[in-house]
Amino acid sequence: MSSSIIKMILTLSSVFLLYVLFPTDVEAQCAMCKAQLENKADAQNTGINSGILYLMIFPYFLIAVIAYLWYKHFKKAKSA
Repeated sequence: MSSSIIKMILTLSSVFLLYVLFPTDVEAQCAMCKAQLENKADAQNTGINSGILYLMIFPYFLIAVIAYLWYKHFKKAKSA
């Protein structure tokens, strides 16, 4: 292995080790979502779940489009 690859592996390993050894608390909700969930006791009625599903649609759609284009290109290259 070349020295640059070894340096990259050591750097990534040390960063990963630092994240594992020194975890921090993170609040991963935006202020509006947090406020809405704190105000309502029942999370089912707040619309948070439907909002999450709405946000999940687009990455899956993009993956499907890329997979279709890749398949189409692969099929064309195989027939040529």
